[in-house]
Amino acid sequence: MFLTSVSSFSFQTKQGDSLISSLMGSPALSSSSLISVFPSSSALSFPQRKYGRAFRVSSSSETTSFALTGVVFQPFEEVKKEEFDIPIVPRVSLARQKYADDCETAINGQINVEYTVSYVYHSLYAYFDRDNIALKGLAKFFKESSEEEREHAEKLMEYQNMRGGRVKLHSILMPLSEFEHAQKGDALYAMELALSLEKLTNEKLLSLHNVAEQNNDAQMAEFIEREFLSEQVEAIKKISEYVAQLRMVGKGHGVWHFDQKLLHEGDAA
Repeated sequence: MFLTSVSSFSFQTKQGDSLISSLMGSPALSSSSLISVFPSSSALSFPQRKYGRAFRVSSSSETTSFALTGVVFQPFEEVKKEEFDIPIVPRVSLARQKYADDCETAINGQINVEYTVSYVYHSLYAYFDRDNIALKGLAKFFKESSEEEREHAEKLMEYQNMRGGRVKLHSILMPLSEFEHAQKGDALYAMELALSLEKLTNEKLLSLHNVAEQNNDAQMAEFIEREFLSEQVEAIKKISEYVAQLRMVGKGHGVWHFDQKLLHEGDAA
């Protein structure tokens, strides 16, 4: 048997035989051979570490280092980092993690946008529900639109709380109450206003998404994409078609037929 100089080595015996005596008794490995293999600068030690019914032999340099176990994640060491400390100050969020102040402010701004648009749609609902206007289909459409925008605002509020931010509700501008238009008529004017508001809301959502990207907040960006952006594009497409149809029918009897279509939309389902 031929041995070369190594920094550490190990032998195991399955039956628990005396490894030292077998090594020393071997003609190929005498005491002088051991000294030549292991110079005085790296002494040989024989800590008896049991592995099943075997012992492990190692050099002294190995005893000062951790055994190779294959573990790559040590949670009890990593949680000692300052960024994982749990705050004990009152009124400080325990859940907040990597949520920038800019993101928190932008979310509160979008909440205000959604509530403002909801307020305008609620005013449109009240207008078309009047007894002397009596366009029940348009009233139904704008009431549902108002409720949807409010749901968006509440969804953003829930998200703000989930991330450890603080919801701040800003003032809302009082909307118009009259929507009559001499050239276009109230139905077309209201629907064009709704289309402009949906495009504005989409622009605000894209700006909100940009804030998330600038702050490397992948989760917030994904939330906006999943919950808002696709739906917003679909709403713009639908209202664009309503505007086109109202432009074709003009201000006369065709508006009533359009209104009836909105009123009974979804009845078949």
